[in-house]
Amino acid sequence: MRQAVMTSPGTIEFKEVSQPEAGPGEVLVKVMSIGVCGSDVHVYHGLHPYTSYPVVQGHEVSCEVVRPGEGGSGFAPGDKVTIEPQVSCGKCFSCRSGLYNICDELKVLGFQTTGCASDYFVAPAAKLVKLDPTMKHDHGALMEPLSVAVRAVNQAFSAAEGGIKGKQVLVYGAGPIGNLVAQAAKGMGASKVMISDLNDFRLEKAKACGVERTNNPSRENLVEQVDEFFGKDRKADVIFECVGVGSTMDSAIDIARKGTPIVVVGVFGKKAEIDMARVNENELKLLGTARYVLEDFEIAKDLVASAKVHLDPLVTDVFEFEKYKDAYLKIQNEAATTMKVVVRVNP
Repeated sequence: MRQAVMTSPGTIEFKEVSQPEAGPGEVLVKVMSIGVCGSDVHVYHGLHPYTSYPVVQGHEVSCEVVRPGEGGSGFAPGDKVTIEPQVSCGKCFSCRSGLYNICDELKVLGFQTTGCASDYFVAPAAKLVKLDPTMKHDHGALMEPLSVAVRAVNQAFSAAEGGIKGKQVLVYGAGPIGNLVAQAAKGMGASKVMISDLNDFRLEKAKACGVERTNNPSRENLVEQVDEFFGKDRKADVIFECVGVGSTMDSAIDIARKGTPIVVVGVFGKKAEIDMARVNENELKLLGTARYVLEDFEIAKDLVASAKVHLDPLVTDVFEFEKYKDAYLKIQNEAATTMKVVVRVNP
């Protein structure tokens, strides 16, 4: 079978390797579509601090079951599935507490262990999520980033607080993750959602996905629009930072109503200096969120199946498997007009 191996930063080689076989508790799947994300591009550039070479990438994936191994019950040939791509130790305190997404020894497919960039892949049955039979494989590959969004939304409020239902939501950043956070929040019951970004292309995509209010702070006063849309006294009930830069964190802290949770979704390349005195005085709640657990995938797929999240507008580019490198270059060279890039391994 074909396998795409990143032998060094910027170099992807296709190799012929043996097709794997499913062992006990495993399932052999045929890889159909792979999503490419910003973290993948960091690996391509040699900038990911926790990835060494050679590496096989591919962690956002949609597959078709070929055959389950012994004990791989619950799956049948032809089932559409995605893979929850985290490999956890099961022994550390986080794992024992159900937070295996922050395992002390965590590995992720395509970064610290072999990813899915090949014709076939073997995964533990326990890590497979069955998808709606009508879901497009390109959309199945987006269940991973949508699960990131679902977890972020659920971090904001506890079940005792009613979760996100009825809440007013402000999202900084209209890239793929910010878009999906906004959509997931609305789909999970938020009453109002606004998204802010400097990129009009991304804001138009947000509108196409049903986000009701957009803001470009380069020409529109965000403070005034927040007051007008949410109410001057109430403002946003929760803010999601999906950019990962100090200036948006500063803005979020400045604009937040007292007592507001701010969920940090964006990945910060540099350490942020923030006004902790204001955080303290206003009793703001800074909340981190990292990846997902299996339950988030189940919610994600249901949001798509119920048409509460729209993925078609997000897929801006599709490449065949042999053009895998071109997918990275598209994101690198045309970031301003690129949202989700999908590689079709087996069309």
